[in-house]
Amino acid sequence: MEHSRRSVLKRGSGLVAAGAAASLAGCSDAGRGGSGDTDGGGTETFAGGYTAFFTLTDWTNRIAGDRAAFEDPVEVGRLGHGWEPGGTLAADVAATDAFVYLDHPEFAWAQDLASTLDADYDSVAVIDGLAGLEGDLLAWDHGHDEGERTESTDDHDEGDNSDGDRQSDPHVWVDPVRSTAIVETIAAGLGDADPDNAEVYADNAEAYTAELDEIDAAFESLVETAERDVAVIAGHNSFQYLEDRYGFRLHSPVGVSPQNEPTQSEIADTIEIVDREGIDTILYDRFGSTTLAETVVENSDATEMAAVSPAGGTTREWNEAGYGYLEQMTEINLPAFERAFGAQ
Repeated sequence: MEHSRRSVLKRGSGLVAAGAAASLAGCSDAGRGGSGDTDGGGTETFAGGYTAFFTLTDWTNRIAGDRAAFEDPVEVGRLGHGWEPGGTLAADVAATDAFVYLDHPEFAWAQDLASTLDADYDSVAVIDGLAGLEGDLLAWDHGHDEGERTESTDDHDEGDNSDGDRQSDPHVWVDPVRSTAIVETIAAGLGDADPDNAEVYADNAEAYTAELDEIDAAFESLVETAERDVAVIAGHNSFQYLEDRYGFRLHSPVGVSPQNEPTQSEIADTIEIVDREGIDTILYDRFGSTTLAETVVENSDATEMAAVSPAGGTTREWNEAGYGYLEQMTEINLPAFERAFGAQ
């Protein structure tokens, strides 16, 4: 398959949400040349653009280094998947040089925007970080049975999630190995869009993936020293890619969907697992409520809770501390998982 500057765009519906379409309609054809400045001699330079959410922004800026800058449109404290943009974001993106996203129904606004950019804004490089990973995604059953590790049959072309079942799990970025593939795809896309700096992007990506390798090794070590192979997360489970990669199990009374509410029977089953397995630390999602975790601790032999991050967003506290994806994984998730699996 041959690629243009938007080498990894795959959707082609040409449609965009009404608000985004209205914003884009305000852009004249004269503005289709992207936002790159000139170097003083009339040659356009590559300045950067937008991504679909925090982790992609962090990765893309690490790859770009000082050659370009990318913005995260999602508000601090919000997760990227399921988010919807407002205002003039579509027009703002169309006026830049690149848009990095994941071609997944949980980012439907980004899929629609990518299609419009592909159809009408030739100078905007549209980079799908999931390109090449389609066959390695896991099924995302929105019922309560967590931990199913079959490969997804979603071909990412229709984006139809009307029945709420069998969609692929979007949280692929929590797996440092699959994340390496996404980082390399982004670097290749930036290199296609900005050939003058392609080698820089490739070198920066190589350095970054070496850090992802260290996270992979840390999880491998965790598994080797863990007292048990099961832990409890009192909230929806965003970590089945980690389960699939490292072979441990996360039990959740909620399952994978944030819309699910646990029944009393499911809470009781969770408490029974905590006591039977000698689990002392109950995990909870930093971007969700602590209520369920508190209930489990109060009614079981567990004594503490520990926050984990699905790494799809950031908080004001983490921003002030300079935390990117790597820090969320090493400073938040790894210590919490070590306590939950008894691997300290």
